[in-house]
Formats: sequence, structure tokens, C-alpha cells
Amino acid sequence: MTDTLTAATELDRFHSARQRYVTGPQGPLALTNTQWVDSEQPIWGVPGVWAPAPAGLGGLRLTASESDGIRVDGDLVDGTALVAGDDAITPSSILFADGATGTVIANDDRSSYALRVWNTESDAAAAFGSIDAFAYDPSWVVEASFVPTSDGAEVDIRHQKDLDLSRPKPLPGLIRFSRDGVDYELAAFPSDSNGRLQLVFGDTTNGDATYSVGRFLFVKPDDDGTITLDFNRAVLPPCAFSYNFNCPIPPKQNRFGVPIEAGERNVLAADGSLLHA
Repeated sequence: MTDTLTAATELDRFHSARQRYVTGPQGPLALTNTQWVDSEQPIWGVPGVWAPAPAGLGGLRLTASESDGIRVDGDLVDGTALVAGDDAITPSSILFADGATGTVIANDDRSSYALRVWNTESDAAAAFGSIDAFAYDPSWVVEASFVPTSDGAEVDIRHQKDLDLSRPKPLPGLIRFSRDGVDYELAAFPSDSNGRLQLVFGDTTNGDATYSVGRFLFVKPDDDGTITLDFNRAVLPPCAFSYNFNCPIPPKQNRFGVPIEAGERNVLAADGSLLHA
């Protein structure tokens, strides 16, 4: 009982941290636009003219006047400026005159870049109430085996807005466990440089008790070849908070034929209704 109470208390802290993150200056509620830049063009909602960076350089080129009030890396732009993307050693920071901020993201092969615009006064942020979640369930803390794959192994990942486009991700290993007589072999791809993996999964609660697209779980293999899946820490994807994200959908092997009644459920508006279906 003490262990369960301790785990439930830690989960409360986790949920509080999530609430702070999603409502932050560049939390998912703040994203108001993601626009890919393939030629010289304006960006909806912000000043300036944006274009791909010169050949051999990553990121975008911004042309703006002093009156536009755009700062890149702290400097007011009056002319042109190179805006480094998230694939650079030091990505650029962008601050607009109205307090909105910007970041530049690269596509998978770094052949194209997009500007993302963030504003804590977005419609989604104004309407947001809370993240609904299931009560802590110790039975959904699963001990599994992590089985390394051969070099070059990949998992086919598709995204909700362009299902015909395959974005293969490295597959460092398979996550295997059995539950209620069913064997599972899940695929997770690298999430960060610290060895964490991102598991994109679906289950029979999606579109009913939980967000329709699926959920994420971030895990890290142990040195002894085991891996703990605490589905109580399953989180909603960014697209549950803003339509300006294009989220990955669960690959076939990560779709459970049972309900996983653990983790985050839906994003709720202040009146208790669903913010997004």
C-alpha cells in the first residue's frame, strides 16, 4: 500500500509538471502556426519575408525592417538575418513585437525548414482547462524485455496529416512482454541523446475514453536488458493540444486490442468539454 501511495503521489507531481509544460511559452497549447518555407514568402500571422537559407546553410533567411520589431538571437532585424533551425548546434531564438516567439524546424532529411509561431494567448491556451487522466493503476506498470535489433533496423512511422508518406525511424530494439496470455512485441524509436525511447501506441480506448490519435510513452532500457513501461505516465500527443502539429500515429505492432485505462485521457476546455476530439 505504501509503495502504491508513493507511486500515486509521484504521478501527481508528474501531472503537475505536464500542466506547467503544456501551458508554457512554447508548450503545445501555444503553437499557432507551422508553415513550411520553400520559396520567398510571407508567414501567416507574423511580419517579415521568409525564405530558405542560402545553399549550404540550414534554416531560414528573414528579411524585415526595424519597424517590424523582430529580434533574432536578441538582435533587432533591419535587413536580412539567418535563422538557424533546430538541427543546428545552437538553434536561433525569435521574438516578435507582440510577444509571440518563433522556432525553426527541419524536416527529416534537412531539405526543408518551417517556421513555428508560439503565443501563450492563443485560442487553445485561452480555452484550456485541464488534462483529464485515469487514476493510478499499478497493474499497468509493466516489466518487459528489451531485445536489441541489428544495425540499420527501422520502423515505418506515418503521420496523421500525410498517411501516404513513410518516415522511417531507427529501431534500436524490440520491447517484449506478455499480459493476460497475449504476447506483445512493441517498436519504439529514439527520443533524445540520453537513451530515451518514444513509444507511440494505441488501444481500444482511443476515440472513446481517450484522444482518438493515440498516446505517447517515453521509456529507457536498463543495462540488464529490461525495460519498465509505466503506462500511468502515458501522455497525449501535441496534436491533442493544437491542430498545428502533425503527430505520428501508432504503427501496427503498437496497437493494443485491449483498453489501457492508465495515463492521460483527453484535453479538456475550461467548461469540461473536449478541447479537441
